[in-house]
Amino acid sequence: MCCSLARRGVPFIVWYNVIMELKKELGLIHIFSIAAGSMIGAELFVLPGLVYAKAGPAAIICFALAGLLAATGMFSIAEMATAMPKAGGDYFFITRGLGPGAGTVAGLLSWFSLSVKSAFALLGTAIFVTPFLGVDIRIISLLLCIFFITVNLVGVKEAGSLQAMLVFGLLSLMLLYIVRGLPAVQVQHFSPFAPHGLGIILSSAGFVFLSYGGLLKVVSVAEEVKKPGHDIPLGMILSILVVASLYSLMVFVTIGILKAEELSKSMVPISDGAAAIMGPFGRIALNMAAILACVTTANAGIMSAARYLLALSRDGLIPQSLGKISPRFKTPQLSILVTGSMVMAILFLRLDVLVEAGSAILILTYILANLSIIIIREGRMQNYQPSFRAPLYPWMQIAGIIGLVFLLLEMGWEAVVTTIILMVSGFLIYWFYGRIRVNKEYALLHLLERITAKELATGSLESELREIIRERDNIVRDRFDQIIENSPVLDIDKEMDLTEFMHLVAKTLASRLQEEPNVLFQLLVDRERESSTAISPWLAIPHIIIEGERVFDILLARSRPGIAFSDTAPRVHAIFVLVGTKDERNFHLRALASLAQIAQGHHFERAWMRARGEQALRDIILLGERQRYL
Repeated sequence: MCCSLARRGVPFIVWYNVIMELKKELGLIHIFSIAAGSMIGAELFVLPGLVYAKAGPAAIICFALAGLLAATGMFSIAEMATAMPKAGGDYFFITRGLGPGAGTVAGLLSWFSLSVKSAFALLGTAIFVTPFLGVDIRIISLLLCIFFITVNLVGVKEAGSLQAMLVFGLLSLMLLYIVRGLPAVQVQHFSPFAPHGLGIILSSAGFVFLSYGGLLKVVSVAEEVKKPGHDIPLGMILSILVVASLYSLMVFVTIGILKAEELSKSMVPISDGAAAIMGPFGRIALNMAAILACVTTANAGIMSAARYLLALSRDGLIPQSLGKISPRFKTPQLSILVTGSMVMAILFLRLDVLVEAGSAILILTYILANLSIIIIREGRMQNYQPSFRAPLYPWMQIAGIIGLVFLLLEMGWEAVVTTIILMVSGFLIYWFYGRIRVNKEYALLHLLERITAKELATGSLESELREIIRERDNIVRDRFDQIIENSPVLDIDKEMDLTEFMHLVAKTLASRLQEEPNVLFQLLVDRERESSTAISPWLAIPHIIIEGERVFDILLARSRPGIAFSDTAPRVHAIFVLVGTKDERNFHLRALASLAQIAQGHHFERAWMRARGEQALRDIILLGERQRYL
């Protein structure tokens, strides 16, 4: 493709962007499957016994509490994903919210934690398969890792479709266990409920928090979702509701079936519970469910973690070779290979500390996500336009941050120290590589600008968000967009009467149209005498015809004090001046209709008055809802 485009004389940057694009092939079922499948992993089938040994029957609360706190971050991440559906997920949001330094650390930590989760899942698979094959668990894990690397190299749709099939098989087996197990639950097994106190419940909830890492995996592939504004939040909400409910019910059933001594020592508690109520068939069925859970986690982990490297490389924070997209399969092949290699390496490390560190990293990531949405919203960026908004803002985010900090502090010193080491490593990569190559604008600058009233932002973030919205909503630039992008803008802060305003408009347009200012002024005056061009007390659209051929231009004007166009429109704040030749009459009418449509949009008046500068005023028009003529 690159060569063919180059032969046609297409500039390098154009075909470079083409080969960097990812295919949009994922739908709601894929989103649900990636999130649910990556959450339901080895943790559910291995950890209940370990958590029960720490917290007793309150293990149910540990899983439910972890899910509840994950939900606070999930809503924030879902909102930002619909505003910025780009590869890299939370890394992309945190970078645009808190800056490239924080983004580099968050992106590398998320990549590492998802790699740890995938490695843990592969080992979990091997634990359940080894009794049947009699092969060393790490050899089985390595072979499975190579298989999933290959699947992800071929294409995201193939990986997503495989994920969907595996997840629905897994959910069916989990429901079978719950339905058969509930009648056999013995209530006396739940007394005493919390024998070791609240502190153990909090630390255990932090320990199992890695179980909810799948929510991050979805947004890392957001760029490959066909309808991100609808499918991402709905898929995430459905997945956490289903998974948190199944987790709690399965742990409840397991505690109610197995005796305390047996459960606290079991490495396969769910399978032991199934054997107790359904015999050998139950053990086989839930072993199969555990295997499905582990392989879906491993597949989704490799798929998602690779997108973090892709996003970091696109921003120039790590070598850009990691962002290269396969021309044939449209997948980030080198990122997938590097991620797969990291997963293989982790298989030979001490996993208990790494799993705790993985949970701690995820907790930190959710804290940063909640903080980012607060910074982005309070920065009041005009082109931040999510299709879904997190409810109960900002109280949900504040409560989530406080709760997650408590979990992090209860994780233990080994996990915290490991996390700090990884954070410092990520920051050093930024300091010695990314910092000297990248200077990105972020929302925190907009917030500081708003507080200090100093010019800190350059507008590059707003421009980036504008292009993201165009890509998200499949907006194709037409001639109207091209004119608006280059249109003159008048931002008037002082009192001005209509005559003075028309002189200013005529002077501004004269050189662009190669006309005399007094000719344009007279045409504007004559048009206003025929009838007022104010179509509402707030908006006016003067439009005139000039001599010549194939000429058309639009001037945008904002008057904060307001300009008196008539007795019924004494303070007009938005004025769009249309000037064209007779042969442009049809386009003239289309442009007039487009501007009227945009001005009738929700919150147009508030956005127009709050816009910061000329480009922000153009962006309101460029991103406004209207009929397009291609």
